[in-house]
Amino acid sequence: MPRLILLRHGQSQWNLENRFTGWVDVDLTAEGEAQARRGGELIAQSGFTPDVMFTSVLKRAKRTGALALDSAGLKGVPVVEDWRLNERHYGGLTGLDKAETAAKHGEDQVKIWRRSYDIPPPPLAPGGEYDFAGDPRYAGQTIPDTESLKTTLDRVLPYWNEAIAPRLQAGDDILIAAHGNSLRAIVKHLFAVPDDQIVGVEIPTGNPLEIDLDGTLTPVSARYLDEARATELPPLPKA
Repeated sequence: MPRLILLRHGQSQWNLENRFTGWVDVDLTAEGEAQARRGGELIAQSGFTPDVMFTSVLKRAKRTGALALDSAGLKGVPVVEDWRLNERHYGGLTGLDKAETAAKHGEDQVKIWRRSYDIPPPPLAPGGEYDFAGDPRYAGQTIPDTESLKTTLDRVLPYWNEAIAPRLQAGDDILIAAHGNSLRAIVKHLFAVPDDQIVGVEIPTGNPLEIDLDGTLTPVSARYLDEARATELPPLPKA
């Protein structure tokens, strides 16, 4: 029975500043580093030893994974990076203060942009400060100018199917250190969460979510390792 741990990155500088981050490569705060190390301690206590760690190309996820592995005393774990595990692209909201954006556009509109399943924010204008077209990490890729959770799932799921699922089906235990929305996309897929219910699923920063899977990669159990910081999980799929 393969085991999977999903680990959202620890608090980032822009989490602290309440800004829309998306693909901007901001680093962890001191609190975020502490959350990552605490996540590693919990992973060690659970007896989980990953055969591989998958992560995005963004430093807040990569550093969270590295700090967690170090804190868990796990050395030599192979690491695979891919941009398809990046956070959701927040389009024209990227870099904006969330409270100021709500004051300008209304809280209801911002809530739709942030939490709806298939309505993306306005697209990011080309040529600006946060235009990622020239970033060598995305060379040769068709990158989005905005994303909803649905279109985030549309890029995460093919990567899951081609790179992650085969390792799990081969019996490997896997750690994925990534982001709130790329991990919500995986949770939606694994737990078959309906479109209108995924908006209520929130993954805490730095709290490992351990999922036991059967041979068809259907969850048979799931728990947050830090119960004090746990959020409600979707129900397990019915057999």
